[in-house]
Amino acid sequence: MRIIDISVPVYPGMPAWPKLGGVRFIATSRMAAGKEANLTRAEMDLHAGTHIDAPWHFLEEGLTIDQLPLEAMIGKAVVAHFPDAETITAADLAALSLPEETSRLLFRTRNSRFWVEGEQEFRTDFTALSEDAARWLADRGMKLVGTDYLSIQHYGASTTVHKVLLGAGIVLVEGLNLADVEPGEYMLVCLPLKLVGVDGSPARAVLIPNSE
Repeated sequence: MRIIDISVPVYPGMPAWPKLGGVRFIATSRMAAGKEANLTRAEMDLHAGTHIDAPWHFLEEGLTIDQLPLEAMIGKAVVAHFPDAETITAADLAALSLPEETSRLLFRTRNSRFWVEGEQEFRTDFTALSEDAARWLADRGMKLVGTDYLSIQHYGASTTVHKVLLGAGIVLVEGLNLADVEPGEYMLVCLPLKLVGVDGSPARAVLIPNSE
């Protein structure tokens, strides 16, 4: 079975949303220092790297990450490629002519190159969705939407895109790396940690080609 890892590496100094603290690994025990085992504590924002947004992230009465339905995060997904788009609109989505049964959609954009090229600074010019695209996805009854940078909405924009998608019960996966993934249909597995009562979680996301 061929498994395509579409998660980004998590490490101190990786690109992170401004003022949210990024990632720290703290050595609490090291065998090289005569201890019995190597132990490390992690300090990180729950929206660092590849992660899942829970509705409670932007909706006070929304579900927390431990309450999300696992079936939304495992199943057939379509990868759509928008190589030149700065904003993905409802018209762009309609032009995809997606199969009627599509319920999980991942966006491969120029953002994925930021990960491949080893960008260390947070980029504010990433490709994101327009408000009408969010409403198009909500009206279509999507279960999951994924994007290849750290937010589904433009930097500095209002929270409307998040609120429309999360309010429709759509699971949001952000921070994917789809640079080497051809457009088409795959099996997606993307699971958060079972963290209780919080707004998001790191995730490991993989695709399995249908032929496998």
